[in-house]
This record gives sequence, structure tokens and C-alpha cells, in this order.
Amino acid sequence: MSQTRAMNDVQLKRSWKMPVVYVLAALLQILFVVKVSGDVTIRLNDKSQSINIDDIVTPGRPILLVLTVLTLVVTAWSIYSVWARRQNPRWLDVTMMIVAGIATVFGFLIYAGSGSAGVVTLTSTLYSTVAISTPLIFGSLSGVVSERVGVVNIAIEGDLLLGAFAGVMAASFFQTSWAGLIAAPIAGAFLGCLLALFSVKYGVDQIIVGVVLNVLAAGLTTFFYGTWMTKKPELFNTNRFSLSDIKIPLLGEIPILGPVLFNHNILVYLMYATVIFLAVYLYRSRWGLRLRACGEHPRAADTVGINVNRTRTLNAILASGFAGLGGAFFTIGSSLSFTDNISAGNGYIALAAMILGKWHPIGAMGAALMFGFAQALARLLPNLEQSIPSDLISMIPYIVTIIAVAGFVGKSRPPAAENIPYTK
Repeated sequence: MSQTRAMNDVQLKRSWKMPVVYVLAALLQILFVVKVSGDVTIRLNDKSQSINIDDIVTPGRPILLVLTVLTLVVTAWSIYSVWARRQNPRWLDVTMMIVAGIATVFGFLIYAGSGSAGVVTLTSTLYSTVAISTPLIFGSLSGVVSERVGVVNIAIEGDLLLGAFAGVMAASFFQTSWAGLIAAPIAGAFLGCLLALFSVKYGVDQIIVGVVLNVLAAGLTTFFYGTWMTKKPELFNTNRFSLSDIKIPLLGEIPILGPVLFNHNILVYLMYATVIFLAVYLYRSRWGLRLRACGEHPRAADTVGINVNRTRTLNAILASGFAGLGGAFFTIGSSLSFTDNISAGNGYIALAAMILGKWHPIGAMGAALMFGFAQALARLLPNLEQSIPSDLISMIPYIVTIIAVAGFVGKSRPPAAENIPYTK
């Protein structure tokens, strides 16, 4: 009885972080309602759809009012829950965050598109989100596997860059994009071998090794790009061999969702498969149990017969291979020529997505999609509001990264033994 009474007397600590975020979102939407004027054109049609959907032309203010009311309801409930020290179910907190986030972003699009000659191309923007997010998701999954086994992989940026370079080089040399698809993860795994060699075998600080490997990847790609690609353009036609889109029958014909999810090249479908594979096997297999044991308590793993350093080495190489495969999307996956620093900091954004996703494949994918949407939004905005400075628009993905990591991660706990070399 005394224990039960003591537990009932324990009160939840009040945290006003989320209510403040919701209040700011509601105030922003109220500002949109006050300042909006004119009609907005929303385009749900996509050129790959066989079903034609007419553009929706409607006044922007009524839509913004509905979105604002939804956000105000979420805000009121959040404030009440914190004030009353009420513990909401996890699904309810996540739903509230999703509703407020979608309402705020969609409200911004409606506000920017109202009275504009441009069109809010919703389906195309979501399609771009999935495409842009693909290398980010591969990079964040690389970080999940690597850090879960106890190895901090700061070199994701280098993995992406080397994968992009190796992919386009192999595709050009062998005259087929499939060669690039094979070469990209091998190049990433090569960098993973160096990471494992210095951090696992010799116990060098993993963060320092990762930074050095990023510099190494940048130097190698710049050197070979300048000495091979630019001087032998007839041999390395870097934008001629690319992966074509594969439209999945029936699923690709679903209005709106079909083009968004089921009309991409094979790298996107490999990303779907990798997320499902890791979400299941990390937590439902002996491989996943051993991997996580080496990252949480390597001494205990060693006592039950697990070779800790070998497990760390193999999985660090596997993780870098995932990132290298994601890097191929920058070149053969996007029909683009290789340029210096083509990864453009996406490896560091992938690390932020991994942290925001709390070292879980599904969470990392969700965070990466959020960052990808920020980049897709940055591409859409100039068509809606040309007065916004282009430099400010290009900052949007990085601003979102900083805000997300600072405001939503909270007290995420990384694997206990990461960046700690294991010696018997």
C-alpha cells in the first residue's frame, strides 16, 4: 500500500517545450490568415498519371482558417496536458506533432501560393521529397547500423561523395548504369574498411577518423575528377548512363500516391527494402541482437562468445556500403554529372536525421523525409514567390536541421559503448 501511494504521489515534471512550439506554429498561421489574399492553385496531377486530375483553384483564407483551428486544438490540448501533468499515450503525442507540422507547412504553401501566378504542385513536390530523401535515408541508416554496433561514423559525408563518384565512373567506363550501382556500395565499403581499421583495430578516436576520411574522400574525388573526367570527356560521359524510372503496375496508377511512391528508379525501391530489412532484423534476429549488444555492453557480449571487434568491423563496413549506395543517387540516380562536393553536406544532415530518429531505422527515415521535404520546398518557393532571396531559400534545409535537432531530440540516449574501443 505504501509503495502504491508513493507512486501515485509522484508527479510528472512539466516540460513546456512542445506547447511553446505549438503556440509559435499557431501564431504563424494566424499571421498567414490575416495577411493572405487571392486564390491559390493546387495541382495534384502528375505527368506519369494516366488519370487526369484538374487543378483546384480556391480562396486561400478558408483553407488557412481550417488549418489554424486544427493547430489551435493541438496547442490547447498540449497546454492542458502539461498543466495537468497528464501523461499522453505515445501515439497521441506523435499524432499531434504530425498534425501541427503538416498544418503549418501546408499553410505556408497556401499562403505563398495565394495571389501568385505560380502553382502549388503538391504531387510533384512530394515526389521530389522521396527522391531527395533517398541518399539522406541511406546515410541515416548507415549511421544507425554503425552506431548501434558502437562505431561513430562521421564519414557518412565521405561515403556519399565516394559512392557518387564511383557510381558515375563505373557506369561511364562499362557503358551501363548497373555497373555504377555495384561500384557505389563497394566504394563506400572501402571507406568503411579504413574506418574499422583505425577505430576498431587501433583504437583511434572514431570522430577524428571520420573527419579525416571525409577530407580524404573529398581530396580523392577532386583529384580524379580533375585528372580523368575533365581531361577525357569522350571516355567518361558522366550524365549519359543513368537509372531509368520503373513504374510499378497498378500501384503506380493510384492517384497522387502512385507517382509519389511507385514511379522511381531502383535506388528508391532498394531504400524501401533496406528500411524494412533493418527495422525487422535489428530487433528480431540474432544478428541484430549481437550487433546491439556490441554497442551497448561489449564486455557482456564477449563473455557469451561474441567476437566484438569482428562484429564491429563487419557492420561498420556494411554501414558504409549503405551510404555509398545512397551516394549513387546524386549521379546515376539523378541523371546528373559529377561535380566537386556533390554531396553538399547531406552526410551531416543524415547524421542529424539519425539522432532525431533516436537511432531507429523508421525514426531515421521519418526525419530524413522531413529534411528532404525542406529541400523540395526550397525548390518550389521561387515559383510561388520570386521576391524571396535565393540565398535565404537555399538555407531552409540547414535551418530545419538545426531547429529539429535542437528542439525535438530532447534526451535521446545513444548506444552506451559508441566511440569506446574494446580491448580484452
